[in-house]
Amino acid sequence: MLIVSAIAIFSQFPVVAKPGQLVDVQTLIPRIQLDIRYATVQNFTQRKLYSQAKCLLRPGVAARLAKVQADLAKKNLGLKVYDCYRPLAVQKKLWEIVPNPAYVANPAQGSRHNRGSAVDLTLVDLAGRELQMPTEFDEFSERAHLDYMGGSAQARQNRVILQQAMKKRGFVPLVTEWWHFDDPNWQRYSVLDIPFEQVSSSGSI
Repeated sequence: MLIVSAIAIFSQFPVVAKPGQLVDVQTLIPRIQLDIRYATVQNFTQRKLYSQAKCLLRPGVAARLAKVQADLAKKNLGLKVYDCYRPLAVQKKLWEIVPNPAYVANPAQGSRHNRGSAVDLTLVDLAGRELQMPTEFDEFSERAHLDYMGGSAQARQNRVILQQAMKKRGFVPLVTEWWHFDDPNWQRYSVLDIPFEQVSSSGSI
């Protein structure tokens, strides 16, 4: 059996992005709320892992998300984003802390966040207040699973509203995390390891 080292696998991934390969979502969806947890110490690692609190996504993914925001606005609701693009270097740090593929993607293959094709988010009302959900963001337990039937009826209903809104526009949910959604075309995108500072003020690389 041929054993490929993690170093060899990592070397296959590009470390720079082409022009327009990532966009700043707030340039496309100005009213979307951001709470980028890994740009703060308010995350399960209790460490600041991002240099900037940005939501970066592939252009097609961001456009799909804009449609979700528009749909929810008709119901006096909106989106608050916890995480979008994640550099591969950060993925390695998360894997060191939680080496469980049910909750953290193995960096040897790269995650969908590393591809700029996944988003973690929740619902907010018109005042920007988060709607009740079964758990907080990044709770690694069965309570975060989509089939969890405990907690309040309101939390479960809000989870359904979020799931339906995202799936309507093609996003694919993750069964172990109510907040995580993948673009259906995520496999088309390569893994990236570029810093947030390389994204220009105009919203592209």
